[in-house]
Amino acid sequence: MPLPDNGAPWPPPQLAGLYREIGVNDAWYSGDRKRLADVYRSERQRRHDGRRRLWARHRNPQHGKDDGRLHIPLAGDIASTSAELLFAEPLALTVDNTTTQDRLDAFAEAGGLANTLLEAAEVGAALGGSFLRVTWNAELAARPLITVIHPDKAVPEFSYGLLQAVTFWRELLGSDRSTVRRHLERHERGRILHALYEGTEDRLGTRVPLTEHPDTASLVDSLDTEGDSITTGVDALTASYVPNMLPNRRHRGSPYGRSDYDAPLHDLMDALDETWSSWMRDIRLARARLIVPDSYLRDHGPGRGASFDDDREIWAALSIPPTENGAGITLSQFAIRVAEHQSTADSIVRQAVRSAGYSAQTFGMDDSTAVTATEVKARERKSMTTREKKARYWAPGVADILHVALMLDRRLFTPSLVIERPRVAFGDSVSEDPTSVAQTLSLLAQAQAVSVDTKVRILHPDWDDTAVQAEVDRILVESGQAVPDPMQAGQLI
Repeated sequence: MPLPDNGAPWPPPQLAGLYREIGVNDAWYSGDRKRLADVYRSERQRRHDGRRRLWARHRNPQHGKDDGRLHIPLAGDIASTSAELLFAEPLALTVDNTTTQDRLDAFAEAGGLANTLLEAAEVGAALGGSFLRVTWNAELAARPLITVIHPDKAVPEFSYGLLQAVTFWRELLGSDRSTVRRHLERHERGRILHALYEGTEDRLGTRVPLTEHPDTASLVDSLDTEGDSITTGVDALTASYVPNMLPNRRHRGSPYGRSDYDAPLHDLMDALDETWSSWMRDIRLARARLIVPDSYLRDHGPGRGASFDDDREIWAALSIPPTENGAGITLSQFAIRVAEHQSTADSIVRQAVRSAGYSAQTFGMDDSTAVTATEVKARERKSMTTREKKARYWAPGVADILHVALMLDRRLFTPSLVIERPRVAFGDSVSEDPTSVAQTLSLLAQAQAVSVDTKVRILHPDWDDTAVQAEVDRILVESGQAVPDPMQAGQLI
């Protein structure tokens, strides 16, 4: 499929429904009150009973009241927690060739791969998936660059669930409602196509030269003689798609992943905001107020009103009959329904995180002291299960994009590099308590059921064989267990 024709509708009509769903999830993920209000004031976003949700209700600023609605960023917490469970610990990326391994480690470290994957995983949890793109710019860095593209800025093409091509797009600076400039970047096997269009909000418009905008003018020197593409020199797609989770319950059989909010959680998150807004309203209404007779007020003169100074210590005598109704000062203060609101909010959060696939303990609820990492995992079993499921989607996507990055690295920067597809292993999301590890090793040593080598590997699972052997040798020497080799010492018998 080539680049779109002039005047084509944009985004493509076949993705309109998907983009609309992503827009709702994005509004919750952003935590932006205005974006939530814009989404839920749409007719199609009403409740099933016809009532408007909390963020669809209009607030008239002319009434002189502040907007008392409160937003709780539960959606953002769910997305960031999902990313942390996956990539808080660095990935173990391995290949057989030593030189390639060194280059892969340097590439991952210099490129901040761990941070890139954290971003991609958080976006994917919120919006249903994310794209990883590999590109290069020799002026910036002598290595391939891996970046994240959000799913509402991509038009993918799948075959049998596999990504065959994808067009990334962005609106450029200087665009307005009347004129929208879009840069389209289409990735195919072996080449990347670039195009600049000038159109409207819903139409791609006319294709214009890349030199018409400063953000795309620098691409011209890299284009092939055909004028619109860059040959990558590798027989592979320079992009990969990682679904957050499958299947997509709204679009069964679709390769698009589903968001963590697609349980759906929108009604629960709306109810949580309404509960907290009601709680804050109780606090506002419960502020202590004094009700005093008009005669207690101090007149400030014509047109200046009157006031009551509750800090004044000495008052002039007031000619008010002591038995007259309402003559005294009355304190008015309402009760705050703390327990009711707290219980309701906790129940909503529990149900929301459980529907998203996580344990309440992962979000700090029912927090209690755990002795070992095994106990932590037992209490957070649902979160750990969700993590393992997501890791199975992420491992091939990360391996694919790193494989392509190594191929581009050999072609552009390191000609002697031996290409291998990296193996991806996820780190343990819950680190074992050092005290627990020490006790375990002590018991094993007392039972004479473990070697020094094994103890070092248990204590330092991230060490390679060389580091482990060096540590074993030091321990044996310091403990007096090292026995010299008679053959090397010349003590032949």
